Amino acid sequence: MVKLTYVESNGTEHTVDVDEGLSIMEGAVSNSIPGIDADCGGGCACATCMIFVDIEWKEKINPMSEEEESMIDFHEYKDENSRLSCQIPVTAEMDGMILKLPESQQ
Repeated sequence: MVKLTYVESNGTEHTVDVDEGLSIMEGAVSNSIPGIDADCGGGCACATCMIFVDIEWKEKINPMSEEEESMIDFHEYKDENSRLSCQIPVTAEMDGMILKLPESQQ
């Protein structure tokens, strides 16, 4: 199990255990984390599971695909640290990762 901390835009933290191999989005949904809508269920067909990944963790996750980048472009709160949580598989290297959530997923 990998410990991930999801931080809502209001600062509320949720630290949960997530199985390796699941996506960060699946970890949030299975632990009822508020702020991850995941409308498309992980198909990279929306941007309702966007998270912000701190620069210190970027090298520990897989690179962004063009498809993911184009979905993020539609998100109101995107920035240079934006990623879609459905596109990032959880690995042991992510233990302790802090993931920030946007104010809204719309």
